[in-house]
Amino acid sequence: MFRFRIHFSFHDIHYSSDKTERFSIYNMEMISEKDMKMQREVFIPLPHATLKGHLTYFDHPRAWIVFVHGSGSSHRSPRNMMVAEKLNSDGYSTLLFDLLTEEEDEIYMNRFNIPLLSLRLSEVTGWLQRFTGYHQEPIVFFGASTGAAAALVAAALPYRRTPLLAVVSRGGRPDLAKEENLRQVNIPVLLLVGSLDHEVISLNQKAQQFLKQSDLVLIEGATHLFEEPGSLDQVITKTCEWLNQLLPKESYMEGIL
Repeated sequence: MFRFRIHFSFHDIHYSSDKTERFSIYNMEMISEKDMKMQREVFIPLPHATLKGHLTYFDHPRAWIVFVHGSGSSHRSPRNMMVAEKLNSDGYSTLLFDLLTEEEDEIYMNRFNIPLLSLRLSEVTGWLQRFTGYHQEPIVFFGASTGAAAALVAAALPYRRTPLLAVVSRGGRPDLAKEENLRQVNIPVLLLVGSLDHEVISLNQKAQQFLKQSDLVLIEGATHLFEEPGSLDQVITKTCEWLNQLLPKESYMEGIL
């Protein structure tokens, strides 16, 4: 299905007799529905909290990427927002949200309460599935640092009604998810770690012993926060390449034409 975008512009014609006339021209551009990007700030009502979030979505995305931020961060994490924007350009809808309310975040230990954070992710995923812009597309959890642990625990829960495709971990702490949960993850997991983040490399290598399907990819020259120039570009490239293997490029075109 296609829609049309019309661009108007106005031009003046000047005559030698000091007469000026204005006329308009327009260009009509045909665009597919997959290019109609919508954005929305949302408040997500849950049983015990209302969380802030931001949606960027299309009518027929390849998949939905749900971002799970690390401790002390929020849905406005600059690094997650940069990654989300690039994934939007590749045809993915995204949801970034706060794991905690402002009051909850003031209690420092809440930031490391993995059972609470994974429950929040589970509840928010349920909310997303009831959202009017969601149409049974695959869902991917993208977790950073402690958020990756929460994503892995949530992935281990009995998601019988969620089409959970994969988990992507950026600088993740899978050790916080605990061995018994890692063994229950039955979907592919991409572990992205900075090549200079030696301790976290070791933690991710250990986690691989318990995960059924995982790939560990080192981001050259990056430390834990991926602040080095080009580090996030590598994260985006590796993530897209890996997801492309799981989800063919043509999949999000089905039902559009």
